[in-house]
Amino acid sequence: MDSVYLDNAATTALRPEVVERMTQVLQESYGNASSIHSFGRSSKALLEQCRKNIAAHFNVSAAEIIFTSGGTEADNLALRSVVRDLGITEIITSKIEHHAVLHTVEQLKKEYDVEIIYVDLDDCGLVNYEHLEQLLQSSKKAVVSLMHINNEIGNILDIERVASLCKNNDALFHTDAVQSVGHYKIDLDKISIDFLAASAHKFHGPKGVGFCFVRKDSGLKPLIFGGEQERGYRAGTESIHNIVGMDEALKIAYKNLDIEKKYVSDLKAYFIQNVKNNIPGLSFNGGCENVSNSTYTLVNICLPIAPEKAPMLQFQLDLKGIACSKGSACQSGSSQNSHVLTAILDEESLSKPSVRFSFSIFNTKAELDYVISVLNAFVNS
Repeated sequence: MDSVYLDNAATTALRPEVVERMTQVLQESYGNASSIHSFGRSSKALLEQCRKNIAAHFNVSAAEIIFTSGGTEADNLALRSVVRDLGITEIITSKIEHHAVLHTVEQLKKEYDVEIIYVDLDDCGLVNYEHLEQLLQSSKKAVVSLMHINNEIGNILDIERVASLCKNNDALFHTDAVQSVGHYKIDLDKISIDFLAASAHKFHGPKGVGFCFVRKDSGLKPLIFGGEQERGYRAGTESIHNIVGMDEALKIAYKNLDIEKKYVSDLKAYFIQNVKNNIPGLSFNGGCENVSNSTYTLVNICLPIAPEKAPMLQFQLDLKGIACSKGSACQSGSSQNSHVLTAILDEESLSKPSVRFSFSIFNTKAELDYVISVLNAFVNS
């Protein structure tokens, strides 16, 4: 095969329908949504319709959806504002969060001397909910920031349980749901999440656009100042074509969710079974081998390879046309180990190469057979 793309947790291919819709908007709806003339009013109407459509998927009001440039900005918007403006003095998070959260809270500690507390994790990286409940007994005003689905090992957080714990202890709850929006239904009317981050390019939408769900009457303040766009939360001319692309991608994702989830779940189960059969000694990182308790979109495997061969693995896979990742795309250019795997693996396992393969509706079992054959050849070379 010339190429196999198995790095969908990093970004996904645009659906053809999304490209078509965005192209139409680029050509026809180029007015500034803040302008009062007919071109501007047309763009404004389109913008607000997208906001209503997206809000409906989560059972919230349109006013609670704030468009951003992506998940990182949405995380920053929520976390920086709650510390700067809402009197939060304690952030409870974990050591396996995305760097959009970890680096943000580290900077907040430097700027505001806010206390950072890390909840305990088990050997698979699952949150210890009893420890979280203990941490919430503090008298300090706290925000909990825990991701819904881990982008490297696929663990799923029980967001309903965490939301309940936060509500019962007067704490705010922020979740990075970048890996779950478009893949899982989330009813924010039933789950008391205060802030949620999402990004379009994880569900076959365009890059450079996402949204932050902001619970009404939260007291959130803007991160970017300027005009009055996004109800004053996020200044700057809205990227209408990207927002429309996100709306279209999300609409298709949830319309086809059951069918596409089954297809991708079958791919994951097929990959797990066959890679185990072909490569004895292989292990799975985190809880990703458990198809019922981890996301259906990815696996993270540790290969039984001598440490001296490990640096060549990614090169060989790329040479064979296979796109995957040793961690999140944001750090795959780094020579350092994944911070997620460092938090949960022992030294021996860390010395072996680990690779994340993430799947989409555009993948096939034939592609997985090819990838497994390349892995097998490299392990036994």
